Amino acid sequence: MSTAVHVILDSSAMVAAGRGNSLASRLIHRAHAESGWFLYATTCALVEADRERKGTAEHIAALPGFTFLELDLPAALAVAHGHDDWAVAHTLYAAQPTADRPEGSVVATTATSLWEPHPVRTLGLNP
Repeated sequence: MSTAVHVILDSSAMVAAGRGNSLASRLIHRAHAESGWFLYATTCALVEADRERKGTAEHIAALPGFTFLELDLPAALAVAHGHDDWAVAHTLYAAQPTADRPEGSVVATTATSLWEPHPVRTLGLNP
């Protein structure tokens, strides 16, 4: 029996996907084509990615297989008390273990050093 794989794209991974990063593309394809692979994007990271590269939000929103994690009240409270960067704080909050994701989620990123101080597993998308 295989374990489900839950991956959250941070804003850098979303921008990379929009630019045609091959590793990001493979990850997106795998999540769409294989059962047990789940991709997530937080709304704060989606906004940050679009600020960095216009059109990224629409591109990511049009891709199959994504679940978009809203900035609901618990997430907003975590962001308010967390990191100054809302995209990082929301992604970090979303990556923590939950009832649906008991082992938490892996953060896909091209900025692995950004996540080093945080208790989160990362998947580097730099070729």
